[in-house]
Amino acid sequence: MKTKMIDLQKFAEGDTPQGSGTPTTDSPTVGNARSFQSQFKEMLNAVFGARSVFGDFFANGLEVLDGVSDNEIAFRVKTTDIPVAVGGGYDTNENNVFGDGSTGSSRFGDMTEIIYKDASVPYTGGWTIHEGIDRYTVNNNFEQALVDRQEQQAIAKTEWYNKTHGKFISDNAGQTETLASYTDANILKLFNALTKYFVDNQIVGTKVIKVAPDLYNALVDHALTTTGKRSAANVDDNGIVRFKGFTIEQIPTAYFQTGEIAYAYVTGIGKAFTGITTARTIEATAFDGVEIQAAAKTGEYILPINKKAVVKVKLGTGA
Repeated sequence: MKTKMIDLQKFAEGDTPQGSGTPTTDSPTVGNARSFQSQFKEMLNAVFGARSVFGDFFANGLEVLDGVSDNEIAFRVKTTDIPVAVGGGYDTNENNVFGDGSTGSSRFGDMTEIIYKDASVPYTGGWTIHEGIDRYTVNNNFEQALVDRQEQQAIAKTEWYNKTHGKFISDNAGQTETLASYTDANILKLFNALTKYFVDNQIVGTKVIKVAPDLYNALVDHALTTTGKRSAANVDDNGIVRFKGFTIEQIPTAYFQTGEIAYAYVTGIGKAFTGITTARTIEATAFDGVEIQAAAKTGEYILPINKKAVVKVKLGTGA
């Protein structure tokens, strides 16, 4: 799992210390409260982009809105339950349309009418922040401490998203496969089944599979991942990029549901969203400092037809 560095300084620029001047428009003050919604939105997007393990599952990554007020509906989408029709090719039979073919025939095949429906997508979860920084005891630059906490909270929230999104993917898998054990034969059987499933269901897109460490190691050690088979596996670096048409990524076991070891899917088939209702600092009265408070609503969405492009893999009980 790749990790990018976050430039904290960019999030500190433009901030005005509490009580030391006029706040910027990005940090408006109301009474003794100062909002940092826009700053935290940017921080959360940056950290999620760098540390999310399932970010490629969702189109546009994590969509974060600040200042939301609707307490139930996140957004509305136009959707359809009608799958894309894939015909058998252009029919040039001399009796289709021409010859003794009927006037109602078509060389393009049967016509499917596309009808979109309105779908309201609700929030399904949420998170909060409630911390305090005392100028007397913080033992660091006060403003830098505020920025540091934004980063640490964004990291913690992304960790929460990783586990939440793993469960969402598992719950919405349209197919389940089982790996009996980590033998070469069983792993090959599994990936052959995955390949057949995606081809037979005419699933088009970039195929990835997120795997737990035990399966990842077994793939690196697999007899097929040799230079003789022109494989790009590297035992020295314990690395493998692709196997049977799937891009491989190793992720921690904690992001899988119990008994599951892999999630295979086409990228960009879901939507993940967060609505920040408030993110503020309030000058405290019980201590010399500020209270940091934030609350947000979250959710995920996938079109029913796209669920067939998600497969979860379980480990056999006898493994």
